[in-house]
Amino acid sequence: MTELRKRMIREIRLRNFSPRTEQTYVYAVANLAKFYKTSPDKLTGEQIQEYLLYLYQNRKLAWSSCNTAYSAFRFFYGKVVKQKEKCFCIPPRKREKRLIVPLTKEEVERIILATKNLKHRAFLMTVYGSGVRVGEAVKLRIQDVDAARKMIRVNQGKGRKDRYTLLPQIVEKILGPYSIKYRPGKWLFYGLDPNRPLPVGTAQKIYYQAKRRVGITKGRGIHDLRHAFATHLLDAGYDIFVIKRLLGHRALSTTAKYLDVSPTRIREVKSPVDELNGEGLLFV
Repeated sequence: MTELRKRMIREIRLRNFSPRTEQTYVYAVANLAKFYKTSPDKLTGEQIQEYLLYLYQNRKLAWSSCNTAYSAFRFFYGKVVKQKEKCFCIPPRKREKRLIVPLTKEEVERIILATKNLKHRAFLMTVYGSGVRVGEAVKLRIQDVDAARKMIRVNQGKGRKDRYTLLPQIVEKILGPYSIKYRPGKWLFYGLDPNRPLPVGTAQKIYYQAKRRVGITKGRGIHDLRHAFATHLLDAGYDIFVIKRLLGHRALSTTAKYLDVSPTRIREVKSPVDELNGEGLLFV
């Protein structure tokens, strides 16, 4: 490991960034150095700008990926090598609003039933039943399942926040035989190594495989199950503030996006035209 990398990791850890942020930032700066085949502290602002342009135009990376690289470079040159004078930027993102395409309850059931073994089924049922993020689901521990209170504890979820969410009765029932068969240790769901949590990539593959088996193409990754959890709770009439707490959202506006795609809530709205003299307005 180079001295520069050691310094960067030290600065990241001093600021208590997440392990994922550390990995992403180090990877971004390492790729920059590899692209120019030289130490990154020797590069000019113009070279860094050209590399960002290369990521956006040649490699066709999403704006969010380019922004992550930009943030990594700002941190490296500003905090690690103290070269704040280097000038580089990325164009502002064009604001787009895309509606979520939620799975129906029937589609969720078909996907779960398409799983090939008990572990995969228990995992997908836990994600959908509790509404946790995939990164939170793979980090669940045995002691986080509170059967007495019918709750699941999420430790240090997004934003480094603890919270409780639901432990549905059917999820509790499947975790019983799952625990007997797989005997989880520290982690409720583990991968090939019982001492390490299930990799997020493996969790995504489990979902994609089940989805392909039943021919469902709508939506994207396993996060669709979290979207379905929120939408189905809204359809059932539960308070949006309660759903916000279960999902671990910081702002109500984040949870409110599910109102746009909740068909039950939309159908319940009565148009003001129905308050007019309907029969008199119609041609006979």
